[in-house]
Amino acid sequence: MEVGMGPVEKAVRDDVDQLGDLVGVEPSLSEMAFTLAREIDAGGGEDGRQLPALNRELRATLAQLLAARAPEEDDDDLGDLAEPS
Repeated sequence: MEVGMGPVEKAVRDDVDQLGDLVGVEPSLSEMAFTLAREIDAGGGEDGRQLPALNRELRATLAQLLAARAPEEDDDDLGDLAEPS
């Protein structure tokens, strides 16, 4: 773990590293996730009162990052084989 990096930020960075090359908005989303994780590790501000909101935002940011990686549902390319030409 890097000096000054907390466990949540480390875990998020490890997860993002597993995605490989980032494209489109993925670099921005990953930086947002790192910042949110860093804030969580720092205690959430306002004596921890921001932790629930930071956690929700981190989950939403990671979900958006992963959604960009989800394979798009494609129509069945072979489904039209039964149709006459």
